[in-house]
Amino acid sequence: MNIDQLLGVLQKDTEFMSCVTHWHTEPARQARYAPWPESVDGRIPAMLQKRGIEKLYTHQAQAIDIAAQGKDVCIVTPTASGKTMCYNLPVLSEILRNENARALYLFPTKALSADQVSELYELIELLGVDIKTFTYDGDTPVAARRAVRQAGHVVVTNPDMLHSGILPHHTQWVKLFENLKYIVVDEIHAYRGVFGSNLGNVLRRLLRLCEFYGSRPQFILCSATIANPKELAETLTGREVTVVDDNGAPMGERHVVFYNPPVVNEQLGIRRSALNETQRVATRLLLNGISSIVFAKSRVQVEVLTKRLKDLVRDPVGNAGRVRGYRGGYLPSERREIEQGLRAGRIDTVVSTNALELGIDIGSLTACVLCGYPGTIASTWQQAGRAGRRKGTSLTVMVATSAAIDQFIVTHPEYFFNQSPENALLNPDNLYVLLNHFKCAAYELPFRDGETLGNAPGAEEMCEYLEEAGIVRHVGDTWHWQAEEFPASEISLRTAMTENFLINDITDPKNVRVIGEMDRFTVPMLLHENAIYMHEGRQYQVEKLDYDACKAYVRRVEVDYYTDADLNVSLSLLDTLEETENAALGEVKVTAITKIFKKMKFDTGENLGFGPVMLPESEMHTVALWWTLPDEIALAYDKDTLQNGMMGIANLLRIVAPLYLMCSPRDVAVSYQVKCPFTEKPTLILYDNCPGGVGLAEKAYRMRKTLLMHAAVVARDCGCEHGCPSCAGPVGEVGENGKKTAIELIDKMLAE
Repeated sequence: MNIDQLLGVLQKDTEFMSCVTHWHTEPARQARYAPWPESVDGRIPAMLQKRGIEKLYTHQAQAIDIAAQGKDVCIVTPTASGKTMCYNLPVLSEILRNENARALYLFPTKALSADQVSELYELIELLGVDIKTFTYDGDTPVAARRAVRQAGHVVVTNPDMLHSGILPHHTQWVKLFENLKYIVVDEIHAYRGVFGSNLGNVLRRLLRLCEFYGSRPQFILCSATIANPKELAETLTGREVTVVDDNGAPMGERHVVFYNPPVVNEQLGIRRSALNETQRVATRLLLNGISSIVFAKSRVQVEVLTKRLKDLVRDPVGNAGRVRGYRGGYLPSERREIEQGLRAGRIDTVVSTNALELGIDIGSLTACVLCGYPGTIASTWQQAGRAGRRKGTSLTVMVATSAAIDQFIVTHPEYFFNQSPENALLNPDNLYVLLNHFKCAAYELPFRDGETLGNAPGAEEMCEYLEEAGIVRHVGDTWHWQAEEFPASEISLRTAMTENFLINDITDPKNVRVIGEMDRFTVPMLLHENAIYMHEGRQYQVEKLDYDACKAYVRRVEVDYYTDADLNVSLSLLDTLEETENAALGEVKVTAITKIFKKMKFDTGENLGFGPVMLPESEMHTVALWWTLPDEIALAYDKDTLQNGMMGIANLLRIVAPLYLMCSPRDVAVSYQVKCPFTEKPTLILYDNCPGGVGLAEKAYRMRKTLLMHAAVVARDCGCEHGCPSCAGPVGEVGENGKKTAIELIDKMLAE
């Protein structure tokens, strides 16, 4: 059965259609072409004609033209629109004209790096020229690294390797830095929050070294469709960037189906397992011979789905190679073999984490199944774009979980299919992040008086602080590194806190091994002594927590309960940055202390007892937005009703804020206080759950009315009567009138 026949069968299947909340069809789109830009070396069009490429799409030609003018450019078009050509052709043309020219390619994942290198190899082989292209990451053999440093025309790497493996050792990369012409940064929408803030500073360090060696490279950036690509690109690079977003690539007919599993518990709002429903949809595609990709949220889900689907197609000998899993943790050779199998059509179904989300060429898959909403509209379209990359009809089915954010998306398709309102946010000037990179920059090159790190503020104050800490020394007009440690090795690009806790498994005393890490702020909740720590479905009891050494020691156990700690959070105001009549933006101190934990039975959820937590309180300075309720609103309710209504609004804001701020739900925290210490009124507070903040609260302050309006829409549109986990919260938490009061309060706040 082909995909068009299956679509017809599904539309007549009453059981399937009863779970479909929306069926969206995008018509096929014709390609628009443009002539070859004069800047492209004449050998390249002739070579591409051998691959059947006669002309460029309009956006490709426009991007190449802008790059030829010496400007920094950002290409923002959907998956499979040929963005790779937008940077490969200018780079190859430059190297063909000047054999000393160099280019640096940055990709967020190793899989994407490997894929792009193989495509570039093909072009170079067809050209028949000696342009050396190498991948430089953790998988690169030590013996090959010297050749990469000396001879690589194009060096392909990831931000982590650039940060810790290239910039600190720049004296071994002189040829690259002296001749660097292009810096290519792909998938920039992935660089948001702390990761993006760190990359912005890594690029500042890179440009500082380029200036030292006498080069001024251009940027070519690529992104999926987001609301603020220009702002994101300019914040990352510190330069003015021209955006190209008029897509000229063709697209086959695309069907996107929102599938909401049926409710099995009305009172609790619990639905049938999204994992089981995903398996049912994937099974249907597999048994009908339709090539597909299934995206799951976790490694465990990938393995469970892979095993179940393999069991369906095993041959008499037990082989089930038509179905493969794909996730982080597989060996590089195994991942490459799976990618090649997909391109060659030997694999019918691949089950993956978001490791295959970014633009790896995996051939012409026809269907895509998502187990749960990926978290952002941009990520959803990226995953959906893995199917139908070439012409022809494609199908994407998103199976919703019971999570509030999933329920919002499947019941508000207009939010999803209209122009993306998501903003990718980062803050390279976050003090915690910036200080770490000043250390790295000082290690790489001494700072001279008056010198800055790109457009970063406060360079002199940073150097003085580092001198007081004994890290640099001021001699004459220069700040020299004097500490012994290697700073880049201590800094993770994916978290703002440097002192993550390492989790050591001591089940076998002869073989103690690190099984994970956790940030300092989360440790009191999950890693206190006697806590049950969960890791990939396995249970460990925390035997000892060494708070000073940032280490936890855990032992494997088999118990039928888990632990849940109560975190008491208090906020105090440090400074008010902006203020309107009933809302404000400011810096706050978040103080958290855990005093007690409870043991909860897995199957019934009943409480098995309590225990004390003996840990010091932790503090975090961050940025917050707060709404205050005027007396005339607050005094209309008794204290309990007001508290339940405010709790309902806080739950609703936890649903809508991540949608608009393009962040993970754990990146922002929302709390409420019936009498707030710093406003002395009933107050709702939304703050960045990251030291120093990365701009989420500031963006929320600008769109505070939109957030409240959509919070009310979520509550009104939810089918429950008094509240459920998908809107204001379950009745047991917010009371009988919590949902109703929350809606009333929001309406009155908006009227004010």
